[in-house]
Amino acid sequence: MNKFFVDTNILVYAYDVSEGEKHRIASALIEDLWNTGNGVISVQVLQEFFVTVTRKVAKPVLPAIAREWAARYLSWQVVAADGQSVVNAIELQSQYQVSFWDAMILQAAQRAQAATLLSEDLNDGQQYGAVVVKNPLR
Repeated sequence: MNKFFVDTNILVYAYDVSEGEKHRIASALIEDLWNTGNGVISVQVLQEFFVTVTRKVAKPVLPAIAREWAARYLSWQVVAADGQSVVNAIELQSQYQVSFWDAMILQAAQRAQAATLLSEDLNDGQQYGAVVVKNPLR
């Protein structure tokens, strides 16, 4: 099974209709991952998603609505961080010169054995261990 780890920005675009083409692409991608069952996220992504859609997008939604949206993703593979996750992220941060929070996303994708990390934030096409970043919005 080819797993796809979804970064926060892609998940947010799937719900933020003010993003036009990015919304169209991201929502189609998320729908495909629902249909195939190949989507993976982390607790960090769910946290960032909630904060972003309730506070940072052009038209924030009520927390109760964002809670319902986030709860739907509990049927996906959800990677939770632990102490070893932090240590692994620190190593990835040093090795690849990325932010700590991006390194947390990378280690979660690696831990889930996802082949692809869907993200707008990291370098499209770059390989981080066994995980390749793909920016579906390019």
